Amino acid sequence: MESFKTSDGLQLRYVIDDYTDPWRAADTLVLLHAAMGSSRRFYAWVPHLARDYRVVRPDLRGHGESDAPGAGQLTFERLGLDVIELLDHIGAGKVHLAGSSAGAFIAQNVAIRYPQRIATLACFAATPGMKTGKQDYSGWVARIGAIGLAAFLRETIADRMDLNQVEPGFVDWFIAEAARTRVEVLARFVPLMAGIDLTPELPKIQCPTLAVAPGGDPMHTVDEYRSLERAIPRCEFIVYEGLPHNITDAVPDRCARELSRFLKSYTKA
Repeated sequence: MESFKTSDGLQLRYVIDDYTDPWRAADTLVLLHAAMGSSRRFYAWVPHLARDYRVVRPDLRGHGESDAPGAGQLTFERLGLDVIELLDHIGAGKVHLAGSSAGAFIAQNVAIRYPQRIATLACFAATPGMKTGKQDYSGWVARIGAIGLAAFLRETIADRMDLNQVEPGFVDWFIAEAARTRVEVLARFVPLMAGIDLTPELPKIQCPTLAVAPGGDPMHTVDEYRSLERAIPRCEFIVYEGLPHNITDAVPDRCARELSRFLKSYTKA
């Protein structure tokens, strides 16, 4: 992995996958993972996308191999600024930005605050913020603290994916990978995201936007997801019927092909 230092002193890690023709100037695509995730969660997306785009997969602060934030270093604004500072570091001007769940909340905010840097936006399994959901997020944090992250994920895995459609080995890998996240970081990250609702600001997103919703998500209704379509002027909205929340992990090839199709309608790749 590569790394860069943010303006507030953290080392953040990222991976670049670029199998584009070396004589062509390729567009950059940034993928932002969900809470309890890392860049590794997009492993299956890379073959679908890296031939046509320079794919950048950062670890959010406090996740994966990136440094844990100290006091005052974990704010919603700071998470967005990390994306912009990464773009500056790798010499990317205007990019395509896609996110999963909490990563998509961050992506939406970047598109709102820094419209000149975003060519297209894609949001998977994301409403305008966790504040609109009906989950007891404080209960999540308490339960994780009591039994550990891996055991909590075992208890709630059916909320995240259809166990009849994924391999047992994948479930074990998903839980082990997510459990690498520091519990003390989640205890700060989850309440932060639970207070986010970007609904009033969504009309500021002027770039072409793809929103893909899991139709069987116990955390949000399809109507809550559809608020993106209602508020963002140029939004294509798609529902994956019957699937729980973690579509980007459970059906990664489908999601990556959806994103590739969307991007190619706005690029020459």
